[in-house]
Order: sequence, then C-alpha cells, then structure tokens
Amino acid sequence: MTRRPCEVDPSAHPHNRIGTHPPRTRAWRDGRVVAEGFPVADLAGRLADADTVVWVDLCGPGREGLQVLGDELGLHGLAVEDAATRQERTKLDRYDGYLFLNAYAAGLRAGRLELHEVSAFLTGRALITVRHDTGFDVDALIARWDEAAPPDGHGVTYLLYGLLDLLVDGHLATVMALDEQTGDLEELVFDESASVRDIQQRSFLLRKNLLRLRRAMLPMEGIVATLMRRDLELVPPQLRPYFHDVYDHAVHAAERADSVRELIADLLETRLALQSNRLNEVMKKITSWAAIVAVPTAVTGFYGQNVPYPGYLELSGFITSSLIMIAVSVVLYVMFKWRDWL
Repeated sequence: MTRRPCEVDPSAHPHNRIGTHPPRTRAWRDGRVVAEGFPVADLAGRLADADTVVWVDLCGPGREGLQVLGDELGLHGLAVEDAATRQERTKLDRYDGYLFLNAYAAGLRAGRLELHEVSAFLTGRALITVRHDTGFDVDALIARWDEAAPPDGHGVTYLLYGLLDLLVDGHLATVMALDEQTGDLEELVFDESASVRDIQQRSFLLRKNLLRLRRAMLPMEGIVATLMRRDLELVPPQLRPYFHDVYDHAVHAAERADSVRELIADLLETRLALQSNRLNEVMKKITSWAAIVAVPTAVTGFYGQNVPYPGYLELSGFITSSLIMIAVSVVLYVMFKWRDWL
C-alpha cells in the first residue's frame, strides 16, 4: 500500500507501531527538509543536532503509546493524560520547557458539525501533534508548511503558526458555511408553504452546530493573544506578523459566530411573530364567518317560535325571513371583506 507523505514504515521499528495509524515524521535544518518518514525511535538522535527541528504526528496512540514518547521528551504526566483523553477543552498550558496545546479542527458534513481534537507539544526544537482520529487533514498541514520555508532559527514556532493558521481558517470557513445555512433558514421562515417541523429541525440543528463550534473556537483568540504577549517571549519578533494574522482570523471568526447567533435568534423571534400573526388572521376569519352564520340562526330561531307573529304559517313570513337572512349576511360579508378579515 502506498505510504502518505512523511509516513513511517511500521515494520521498521517497534516504536513505529504507535497508534491506530502509522506515525508521520519530518526534520528541517536551516529551513530545508532534510528527512521525513524516519523511525520515531530516531527522534532523540535527530534532536541531538542543535540545528534540526523535528515534527512527529501520532494518530490514536493511547496513553501507553504516548507515554513512550513522553518519557523520551520529558513530558509531564498530566499533559500526556490530557493528550490521550478525548473531549478536553480548548486550551494552552505552559510547562517547564514546553507548551501543551489542545484544539479542535472543525468542518461540516451533510449539514452536521464535525469536530476533531488535536493536541500538540511544543518544545524548543520539536512539535509533537496527537490526533484521536483521521478527521484532521494532516496532508493540508504539511502542504501549508511547504508553501514557505520556516525562517532561520524559528522553525518550530513557524510550525506552530502553520498548525494554528490551519485550525483557525477551518473555524472561519465553518462559521461562514453556517451563515449560509442561516440564509436558507430565513427563506423557509418566510415561505408559507414550508413545513413547521422542517423549520424547527433546521433551526435546532443550526443552533446546536453553532453552540458546539463556539465552545471549541472561542478560546483560540485568547490562546493566540497569550502566545503574542511580549513579556512571555514565546513568539520571536520576526514571527509576530504571522501570529497577528492568525489572531485577526480568530477574532473575525468569533465576531462572525456572534452575528450568526444573533441572526438565528432574530429569525426564531420572527417565526414566532409570523405564527402569531397567522393565528390572528385565522381567528378573524373564524369570527367573521361565525358572525355571518349567527344571522340565519337568529332569524330562523325567531321564526321558529310556536306563537303567532306577522307572517306566521304564511308564505310572506318565509320570504321575509329569507330576505332578512340574505341581506344581513351579505352586509356582514362585505363589511368583513372591506376590513380584510376575510
């Protein structure tokens, strides 16, 4: 079977069998790729070269598999546990000598939001990414890194920029797709022939998708802002423009998500108002017809008395009652029609 870019050979070394899919590895020196697909066991040897920057990607390694790499890099047990555990919140933790990032890649599939958890350890010269499934597009990440060589001396931070940029761009694209779905929902709200059940299902799914997306993406703005703090000296001056661009996209995505949430709330209020107006229209029609029907009922009730009255048991009485019913009913119908009640 053809191996993917940077994918290691699982049969080359026992450590290469970490996770549900083969690991991926790559090494840079002076901004140029010098090796890829090398065994995970060679990580320590690669890092022995002070000019080398290394990336290792693990897919579904589990706690035991990740601990092997954690022991080699001196990772804290709590960070390893967070990386091996699903459904951790989006966050950035600082440890002695490295950073731990937990984030989510987002996308829509058949109208439903899909979130794929991605964890990353950032040391001085190594980036270790950990995935629980294959939903995160690693090939797109590699392609983004290949678009431009990392600046000299800042390779690992540039790799982190590429990862954050890919995640945030995915958040923004997903928010814009949800915005388009909101437009489709708007057309349904004002379509009188649309099914109420269909509108309710779509609005519920849209609100659910947006809620889950906001929970995953909103912390990204604070994470990038923390990385850019000058007092922490996490991002060198040469890379600040790159991270500022990611921060701008994160702010844009958050603002767009807020506007979509407000629009959904407005649409729901509009739908309730339209339903109330339609109910009023129905009640007016029912009331109007009830008033028209009441006239013949009242006239026939009067003439149905068992006492003598003008026209009693005579043809003139039948004609008079019929004319009264027709005349009053027509007058009421014209009046209600003129007032747009019918």
